[in-house]
Amino acid sequence: MSEESEWFAPKRYGYGAGLPISWQGWTVMLAYIAIVGVVAARYGDKPLVALAIVIPLTTVLLVITARTTRGGWRWRWGEED
Repeated sequence: MSEESEWFAPKRYGYGAGLPISWQGWTVMLAYIAIVGVVAARYGDKPLVALAIVIPLTTVLLVITARTTRGGWRWRWGEED
């Protein structure tokens, strides 16, 4: 994976990604938060509709994050990569 495609840092302990490390990662994260906020405000009284929107959106976020995390997603025990 090239450095240009690394948008998120890996977690030091556990599985998954930590915070964004590039502007692309921050853009994806902030867009996700903004869209979820709009969905919550618009469909707060219709939780099934909100879930029908947020679950696929979260799946897309997880796929993007997994594909753009430095070193990929794997279990880590705190050692340096």
